[in-house]
Amino acid sequence: MRTWREMRGFPFAVRLLLVNQLGVNTGFYLLIPYLATHLTDNLGMSAAVVGIVLGVRNLSQQGLFIIGGSAADRLGARGVIIAGCALRTVGFGLFALGDGLPVLLAASVLSGLAGALFNPAVRAYLAQEAGERKAEAFALFNVFATTGALIGPLLGSALLLVDFRTSALTAAGIFAVLTVAQALVLPARKVAPSRTGVLADWREVVGNRDFVAFALAMVGMYTLENQLYLLLPEGARQATGWNGAAGLVFLVGTLANLALQLHLTRTLKSRGARGRWIAVGLAVMGLAFLPPALVSRHSGPAAVALVLLGALLLYLGIMIASPFVMELIPGFGRPELTGTYFGIFYVVSGIAAAVGSTVVGWAMDTGERTGAHWLPWVCCALAGLASAGGVALLQRRGALPGSPEPTPAPAPVADGGRTR
Repeated sequence: MRTWREMRGFPFAVRLLLVNQLGVNTGFYLLIPYLATHLTDNLGMSAAVVGIVLGVRNLSQQGLFIIGGSAADRLGARGVIIAGCALRTVGFGLFALGDGLPVLLAASVLSGLAGALFNPAVRAYLAQEAGERKAEAFALFNVFATTGALIGPLLGSALLLVDFRTSALTAAGIFAVLTVAQALVLPARKVAPSRTGVLADWREVVGNRDFVAFALAMVGMYTLENQLYLLLPEGARQATGWNGAAGLVFLVGTLANLALQLHLTRTLKSRGARGRWIAVGLAVMGLAFLPPALVSRHSGPAAVALVLLGALLLYLGIMIASPFVMELIPGFGRPELTGTYFGIFYVVSGIAAAVGSTVVGWAMDTGERTGAHWLPWVCCALAGLASAGGVALLQRRGALPGSPEPTPAPAPVADGGRTR
């Protein structure tokens, strides 16, 4: 109830975008987690071909975020959001209708490009509409996104009892509804004509050393967040002996999000600099991987409890840090480049998530081979603590928006040829 009351305090456009994110994540997680199984079991494709199809989708999205961000700045976020949802409707529809590799690759490219368009555009629109209440708006955004990430797999698993095409068409239908809803009721905002070229905008953002340092310091966050789909589900499966145990991880996160996200953000917002709380959130995310490390490859009630404690701490760290990260990004530069800043930030985070997951995968294989099953968990803990230290350093140096300027050292005072 508190979530709905808080939601009603925002402009209509913000409320629509929150519901939109619920639908986006529901549609996405209804389909994508089951795509690899469909390609191998139903279509008989090799693991290498499946890797190509999935990799093309990921590359199309992560590599083109900068295009979506620039398009939002120059054409208006509304049109880019609508175009992104429409493209994903087509992409997911092709997954339902096509069995050949060319069609599946086209579906991957379109669905990835769709995410590259609407992800930075939605965040830019939300930041502009929320005004001084950006942190609360992004906290609500996190609640709706996490809820969709729980509903999607549950609905997808039920639809798979029929067949994969039913799941894909349902996902496409959700995006079609979102496209129509936004085209009909999402308010348009006037976009001031840009006086610089796209490349000049990119150079300006990449040349912002404080922003680049912040984006690099945040790589740990997205590496660890990605473990909600790799390491933690594997830990839950090992602890329970049940293949569906990954759902417990998402259930813990959704319940915690609904109960705590808004209260946490509102409380922390008035108690210190944003950078400090981002660093705290990253540290909590890193420490979240230590309880499961104690019971890696064990099973039983104690192992389940520690894995779920790790999941809860990881979600708690995300809840602390994420709204303030989203709030800070537009503050690094001109309001006219908000979408570009989000786009480039997500390019960096996407690369980080891919590289980080590769490292974690290597650590899992190495731990399995050598018996050091704790290795991937400790690697994740170190990544979180390193990112926390990086953000804390930037905060101390006054490099983050809203940070107090570093206090200069007092000048020496001359007195009779001596200083004191």
